[in-house]
Amino acid sequence: MRVTKADLKIITATVIIGMPSVLTQTAFADTSSVTPIDNFMKSVIQVLAGLAGLVATGFFVVGGFGYITSSGNPEHLDRSKRTLLFSAIGLTITIAAFVISNIVTGLATSAFGS
Repeated sequence: MRVTKADLKIITATVIIGMPSVLTQTAFADTSSVTPIDNFMKSVIQVLAGLAGLVATGFFVVGGFGYITSSGNPEHLDRSKRTLLFSAIGLTITIAAFVISNIVTGLATSAFGS
């Protein structure tokens, strides 16, 4: 009986595919170190959301001041309206991201434990 290249390829593929299932051991997650990472990520998200809210507030002030002082100039008025609109959209996205991250964290904590 002679072994051909095709047979060697089949044997090699079978060994490569089958070895991980034979040589692996069951690995369980170490949940004792998840809590500090979770707390760190919550702190980072809170700080970034606060900074984004501060920036959006600044743009609201700039847009409102431009709206008030436009003196009937349509270009200046349009630019101020866009500034107010974009700062509102940015603030909405920031609040939504903050809420979604808290929901996902709560779901992950309840699913995997802490």
